[in-house]
Amino acid sequence: MGLGDAFSGVDLVEVEGLLTEEERMVRDTVREFVTGEVLPGIERHFREGTFPLHLVRPMADLGMLGANLEGYGCAGLGNVAYGLINQEIERGDSGLRSFVSVQSSLVMYPIHAYGSEEQKDRWLPALRAGEAIGCFGLTEPDHGSDPGGMETRAVRRGDRWILNGAKAWITNGSIADVAVVWARTDEGVRGFLVERGTPGFTTRNHEGKFSLRASVTSELALQDVELPASAMLPGAAGLRAPLSCLTQARYGIAWGTIGLAMAVFDEALGYAKTRTQFGRPIASFQLQQRKLTWMATEITKSQLLNLQVGRLKDAGKATYVQVSMAKMNGCRVARECARFAREMLGANGISDEYQTGRHFCNVEAVLTYEGTDDIHTLIVGESLTGLPAFS
Repeated sequence: MGLGDAFSGVDLVEVEGLLTEEERMVRDTVREFVTGEVLPGIERHFREGTFPLHLVRPMADLGMLGANLEGYGCAGLGNVAYGLINQEIERGDSGLRSFVSVQSSLVMYPIHAYGSEEQKDRWLPALRAGEAIGCFGLTEPDHGSDPGGMETRAVRRGDRWILNGAKAWITNGSIADVAVVWARTDEGVRGFLVERGTPGFTTRNHEGKFSLRASVTSELALQDVELPASAMLPGAAGLRAPLSCLTQARYGIAWGTIGLAMAVFDEALGYAKTRTQFGRPIASFQLQQRKLTWMATEITKSQLLNLQVGRLKDAGKATYVQVSMAKMNGCRVARECARFAREMLGANGISDEYQTGRHFCNVEAVLTYEGTDDIHTLIVGESLTGLPAFS
């Protein structure tokens, strides 16, 4: 598929018929946006290691930010529609989908779910409109898969809080107007809203990334950061609160990975039909057809899994275990699809004249963040056996 060509998706079992009219409309709107606005410039941003900040307001204008939240100007869409937004955005680039996920699920969601009315009124309309950008500070330099080991601390001093610590691998960190920072207190883990420019709060970008190059990834440093009591999220107490945010984000990622898989499948299929070797298109060879068939089948199965989890989520029945299964599955499928597509494109698969190499690199970060494949495997395993294997 060329950059300006319409994308028709992958639908071998008429999943289209399982979507509502609104869900199809949302998907098609974002699909058109990705084809027309994202794809023409995303390779340049990936090559130069820059984030396409100019796309934030247009995405906000289309209702993509906080799309499944109610009130405060948010679109109030169902979770399947929100998943489809992530699917189509990641077809464009994982870094851009990461922005949408963080803004929506890791910043707006905790403020919406755990914030005071003052915090909601101040931040949610601005974040929804793209007038403010947020980040989520949970991961630390020495604590990734085990957030319970966090060392960032917040100590009460009169009617103020003093925060000290560091966070790492934070999407949007250096461009964020507000950071949702999680810290250990004498009352357990609590969340705080730390605004850009607060004395003692500094950021530094991670440089030299091979993956998510069209995304801002930063370190956060907090040195005697003094905050008023009103900066704490009053409804978030204990580690369960940040983990609930991760469940929201992992759900969107599960859909996003299938957008990535569809992008590389579509490119590999088009390439195989036109690339001639030994006097005929490589699509006519059995080994290439096997790869294409595997990709199409796994994409189809993943679409159905995501759709069912989305329907359960809309009904208030989805569990974090189901979301872990969807995220784990989606990342595995996307990673293998990217590998097969890279093989089929040969040397062209490592050239940014094609999309596959970029997606091939991006999927490694997506596989790792918001719970590695190992962690999600153990979450599902504990659900099956009743025996935790984390310790």
